[in-house]
Order: sequence, then structure tokens, then C-alpha cells
Amino acid sequence: MKPGGLADEVVRLAAAAGCDPHRVTDPETVREQWNCAPMLLLDVAAAMASASARLPRRDGVVIVSADGDPKAWRCAVAVGAQHVAVLPDAETWLVGALADASQTPADPGRVLAVLGGRGGAGASVFATAVAVAVAGAGRHAMLVDCDALGGGLDLALGVENMDGLRWSGLALGNGRVPAAALHAALPTPHLGGRGGLTVVSCDRDGPEPAGVAVHTVCSAGRRAGETVVCDVPRHPCEPGTAALETADLAVLIVPAEVRACAAAATVAARVLRYGVALQVVVRGPAPGGITPRDVSRALDLPVLAAMRPQPGLGGALDRGAVPGRFRGPLATAARQVLAVLDGMGRPLGRAA
Repeated sequence: MKPGGLADEVVRLAAAAGCDPHRVTDPETVREQWNCAPMLLLDVAAAMASASARLPRRDGVVIVSADGDPKAWRCAVAVGAQHVAVLPDAETWLVGALADASQTPADPGRVLAVLGGRGGAGASVFATAVAVAVAGAGRHAMLVDCDALGGGLDLALGVENMDGLRWSGLALGNGRVPAAALHAALPTPHLGGRGGLTVVSCDRDGPEPAGVAVHTVCSAGRRAGETVVCDVPRHPCEPGTAALETADLAVLIVPAEVRACAAAATVAARVLRYGVALQVVVRGPAPGGITPRDVSRALDLPVLAAMRPQPGLGGALDRGAVPGRFRGPLATAARQVLAVLDGMGRPLGRAA
């Protein structure tokens, strides 16, 4: 590549990513920008100068090389860069990384996994209600269906006839995809208010999504500052594992029944192996008088919320009502879970 060509190429890729780069050439300006720029692209010479200046380690540093210069890798180690982008092979990756950096909010998003303690516990309905609560708070939620045998979360939202791709139509590998591209491709029902909700649903007869695809979607939502709510099946499966590995918080929906507690104990033991924080939502009624405290003791887990029965919920869902859209115990418990998730501080999950 001709002298000056690398800088021109980076400017071209930045334009493709929709961002306006600030080019600096003197060491003092580099020092001024070091801690405030969302992303720093350094050529080999700039990386060597930064290493010599003993600038502090930080995230978002990328060494850009046009010829595979072996010194680029040594510079990456010296300056603490997370990536070396060798052009032109790394063009696609660099455009995606620049787009993410220009769009990433100060507060990254969160990922929630919702599981049932036993079959029919209502995990899919509750996951949908939490996503609706996010939209009701004026933010954007991404509702991710990880259960190929669940009938499709588009049905839970009443958008089964809405245009947009389902998992079977998405071609996602182990890479980056902008959240805006997912919003454009997937069903995004209009629930009213300032917030939004995008659903990634399984097909009625399609295969389960790949774990890497679930991870890619969750990471896209997190980088965009959104709340990602994953409906995770009780049984071990690849998409469920990916969601649990990415999640900041998992909630287990447990009916107030002895048998449900016994089943939930097995599910909880499996979930805890992924290192994710796990809490319980206890769902009434309690025909045997079991209290939320009893459930907590049986599972040795904290109870995040206790949900009274919501009269007429089953019939309302069959008529196409959106779970949690209107006042009631379901919406209240969903907001309680969302408040805990929002208060967890910096996400603990594995961002891509």
C-alpha cells in the first residue's frame, strides 16, 4: 500500500461504518485522546510511540496494519491492544467494530435469562412480560427465543403474522451484527409509548438456533445498550447454554408447589454451573400453603419477587393479549425483576 494509503483506507472504512474519525499525528494529542476516545486505531509507528510513552492500558485499542508486519503483534502486546486488524482481510471486522464503538452508549445493556422451574411454570409468558416492561419504560428490549419446542415467542406477542425473519431465516455466525440491522430484519411490534421491542422467535417447525447465533444477538443488544431477555428451556440445549453463558442475571419461575420445588432444584443446580447470578420468582397460587420463604429455603436461593395469581390470564393470552402490558401481578413482578437487573451495575456477562 502506498504511503498515506493506510490512513486513507481507515477513513474509508470509518465512513462505511457511519462514523467520523478524528485523526491525530503528534504524541501530545494522542495522549489527550487516549482516555476519552471510544476506540483508538494505531499504526505500528503510533503503537511503538504509545508504548514508549507508557500510556495506561485501556480497552478499545486496535493496531491496524496493511501488510501483516510482524512488529504489529509485538506492538499489540506492548501497548495492551486487544486486536490487530490486518487489511484488507480484516475490513469487515473493522467496519463492525467501528460501528459498534460509535453507537455504544455509556451504559451497556443487560442480558436476562428466564427459565421455568418445572414444565408449564410460565417462563415464556414472564420473559415476554419483562420485555414489555422494558418497552414501557421507554427503552428497547430484544426478546430472544431459545426454546425450539416452545411454539414460538411471536405467538406470545400476537405477531405471528407480522413480517420479519425468524431464527431459521437469520444467517449469523461468530461475528458482530449491529442491533439496528436486527431491528430492521425482525418483527418489531408497536406497543405504544417511546420504547420498542424486537423479537427473535423460533419457527413452529424449524430447528433450534445455534448457540453462536444466540451469543451474537445477545452481544449486539448489549453493545447497543438494550435489555435482552432470553426465554431459556429447562432442558440442556445449545441455545440455552449460550444464553446462560452471556446472561448477567437468571430468574427461575417456580410455582408454589412441593413438586415444582423438587424439579426446580435440578434446574437451579445446572444453571449455577454457568456462574450466572440466579434468583427465584415464586408464582401463586399455593394450594398447600407453601410460602415464598419455603421455596427460598428449599432451593437455597433468594426470592426476587412473589407473584399472586392473575385472574383470567390464560384466556387473555389465548385471545392475543400481550403479557404484562396491563396492570396486574404479572406486570408488577416483571418490573421488580427489571429493577434488579438495572441495578446490577456493570454487566457481568461476556460481551463479544
